[in-house]
Amino acid sequence: MTSTSTAKNNDIAHLDSLTGGAFTAPTSGERAARVREWLQSTPAPEQLADVFKELSVKDKGAAKLVREKIDEARRIKSQEALAADWATKAQALLDTAKLNIADALAWQRDAAKAGAPLSREPLAALKTQLAERVRVIEDLQRRVQVQREAAVLLAQRIEVLSTKSWQDAQAALDALRVDVGQWQAQAAELAADSSWASVDVKFPPLLEASKGQLLVVWDAFQAALGQAVAAAQDASAPLPPVLVWADELRVARGVPIEAAPKQAKPKIDPEVRAQASATVKEVLATLELEIAEGHGKASAGAANALRHALKENGRLIDDKLENQAHAALAAAGELEGWQRWRADQLREALVAQAEGLLKRPEGQAIGGRKMQETLRSLREQWKQTDQGGAPNHSMWKRFDEACNDAHKVVEAWLDKVRAESAEHKAQRLALIEEVKAWADANTTALDDDWKGFNRILHQFGDRWREAGHLGEKAFAEMQPLWKAAIAKAAAPLEALQAESMALRHAMIEEAKMLGAAAELRIDAVKALQQRWQAVAHRVPMDRRQEQKLWDAFRKPIDDAFNRKTADREKAEAALGLRDRAVLQAAKALDTANASGDAQTIRAAMAALEAALQGQAQAQADVQTAGSEEGQAKAAAQTSDSAESMPPALVESTQEATETIATEAIASTDSETTADSEATADAEAIAPAPAEPVAAPKAPPKRVVAARGDDRPGTRKDTSPAAAGRPGKWGERSDSARGPRDSKPGQRPGDRGPRPEGRDGGRPSGRFGAESRPEAPRLGDAAFRAQRDALEHAQHALKKLAMQAHGEALTQLLTAWEKRDASLVPGTQELGNRAAPAVRAAWVQALGGEAKGAVAAKPVDPHVALLRLEMAAEVPTPAEDLDARRNLQLQLLTKRNDPPPAQTWGQDTASVLAGPYNATAARRVQSVLKVLLKK
Repeated sequence: MTSTSTAKNNDIAHLDSLTGGAFTAPTSGERAARVREWLQSTPAPEQLADVFKELSVKDKGAAKLVREKIDEARRIKSQEALAADWATKAQALLDTAKLNIADALAWQRDAAKAGAPLSREPLAALKTQLAERVRVIEDLQRRVQVQREAAVLLAQRIEVLSTKSWQDAQAALDALRVDVGQWQAQAAELAADSSWASVDVKFPPLLEASKGQLLVVWDAFQAALGQAVAAAQDASAPLPPVLVWADELRVARGVPIEAAPKQAKPKIDPEVRAQASATVKEVLATLELEIAEGHGKASAGAANALRHALKENGRLIDDKLENQAHAALAAAGELEGWQRWRADQLREALVAQAEGLLKRPEGQAIGGRKMQETLRSLREQWKQTDQGGAPNHSMWKRFDEACNDAHKVVEAWLDKVRAESAEHKAQRLALIEEVKAWADANTTALDDDWKGFNRILHQFGDRWREAGHLGEKAFAEMQPLWKAAIAKAAAPLEALQAESMALRHAMIEEAKMLGAAAELRIDAVKALQQRWQAVAHRVPMDRRQEQKLWDAFRKPIDDAFNRKTADREKAEAALGLRDRAVLQAAKALDTANASGDAQTIRAAMAALEAALQGQAQAQADVQTAGSEEGQAKAAAQTSDSAESMPPALVESTQEATETIATEAIASTDSETTADSEATADAEAIAPAPAEPVAAPKAPPKRVVAARGDDRPGTRKDTSPAAAGRPGKWGERSDSARGPRDSKPGQRPGDRGPRPEGRDGGRPSGRFGAESRPEAPRLGDAAFRAQRDALEHAQHALKKLAMQAHGEALTQLLTAWEKRDASLVPGTQELGNRAAPAVRAAWVQALGGEAKGAVAAKPVDPHVALLRLEMAAEVPTPAEDLDARRNLQLQLLTKRNDPPPAQTWGQDTASVLAGPYNATAARRVQSVLKVLLKK
């Protein structure tokens, strides 16, 4: 053990010196800095492994740097091996005498997929060499096609010359000889190229066929032209085989032109002809179908097949079928040429799109997902284009390189997505573990706070939804784990919710029973609603489910209240005579309000008050009858107050007192729990009235037990007599006003008849008092109609009064302007603020007869106007503010003089006695508008 630990310490000391003191660094930051410095010296892989092994135990952060360096070294080593492997393959392709273009392109594609460093040497140089070799081969193939087209053009020129004069053909002979020689030299140069062996196998036969056809046509043209020249020089020489030249020479010799006899086709066996026609028709139908569908490659093969069939069976078919076959071949040639041109156009567009993926403006770069979808779409379009035309390897090379460059963005995005997915998965796993731990620690709600319990569960759900994106497979694996964890955590709440659900259903049934009862018990309904609210506040549930249960609970109670309201409305709908009279008076008052006449409105209000007095009169009659009955009972009790009670009566009285007191307490308790509406609807319990005593001797006084009134706000008896001390005369609570206010015939200090109810003169019938019939009250419609009509009437009168007040002020100012006292409005128009004496002073001031206080103490109209503004507390113009302040200071020194608020009538008279001024008139109007309203 000691030797092992010593060796380990020696190793750590050696590694510490090797890394520049990384193991003995005091802090993690210094350790990481020293490790970075050591890694810049490119240590050996064995040293990296030893340092990582020891450092990973002590500091994982610093060990991560070493681990990254080790991974980088491994990656570089693997890439070097991979580069050597692909370099060997590329060199083998270059050393091959016959290079296949598809193999070269496949090498580049497969190397990129395998992750080989194509941008590093030696793969970069090999990639360039292969690309150059492919370019040379493709150039040779393109030149072969050009030579073929040139051969066809030369043949067409020769054919055109055969339709013209032989002299024109002789003139163009030298130029044609030069062009044909150049074509032959270029064809020989192509065949002598070192890369000619790598050209596709179809191109050499095409070049040889074009060369053979051109030479055959050229040789025949030279021979025919030489024969035509000889025939022109010697009339006995034979004519050339070209019909146009032969006819021209015949005309020159003077020989008439003879129509060439048409050679008749030899007779052929009908069976052979039918078989040949069937063969040609079958191939022709295939070609026409391919042409109709627009397939370039397939139409080319079908056209070759038709040409072969015509070569074999052309002499055996009729002219119609032959013409149809030639027309189909012409259409196929046009389709093939159009397909090739159109395919190149589409390829150019696809190459431009692929190259433009990375050449977008600033801030408009394509993201990873969209780039991936775009590349997939472009490659699919390229495949479809290749199906419709001949391949173009040069364009494919450009397109593939552009797509590979753009795919780097997709690779970076995929790496980022994988990292984020791993992080999100770790977060979700941590959340699941947290939920499990919380579920084990919280088997019930803390402090019975189930709402907080439910809130925490919702927070867990929100965190799960916001934990980031996962793939479908990973999410499918994680979802069952999450559901199991959250179900375990929510199990206590779900059990409590099930109990609450059963309890609420029971309360719903109870509500249905209460609603179906003949008499609606308000106290029971309130108690049931309070129970429901207590359960709802304690146990949270889903909002929709809770609302559904609440609606089911409310429905029977609402139906019962609706029935009660409907019954009340039916009762109110049957209007009595008084209600109809009130409604008619209210309608008349509304009509008067619309007329705008104050006298009419007041008359209508008086009529409505008269209609309402019918109800008040009935109530007064009932109260009068009740008070008379109470006075009679009080007189009967007072007359027998001096007599004593027999012992037997005392016993019965005590028993009655206890019984009545018990009933009073029970009634009081039930009253405190019942609603006001239930009290209004309940029937009063009233015993039959006692029969009058016919004997001269009054019956003994009834003893009625009543509880002490401890209601809030009730005044308590604090008189000396109530405390057991002899009080003074009139100190009792019921005779506080003294003997002079007592009723006639009542002794001083006597309490009089005891009210037989807790409400004094308004017996409620609860404690044996006789209930009296109340006067009928107005219905709801009549009450609302009269209330609204009175409100509108008061508003209209107020509006008319304001209007009349403004007109009165205008008349007063007009009288001041014209100095005509007869125009001063009356006292009623000015309002109750203007006394008759004040109006008389104004009239005298306008008539020039100042009397009284105005004549004794003449006041400057300007000062009087300032006093008026002070009395009305209205602002004064800016130019008179100093004068108003001085006047206020003077008034402070004259404490015994009346203030302006008391002398505003005399001040107004002083102003009216002065000269008229428009500015002063506006100030007087604003002042009186305020003063006449106070």
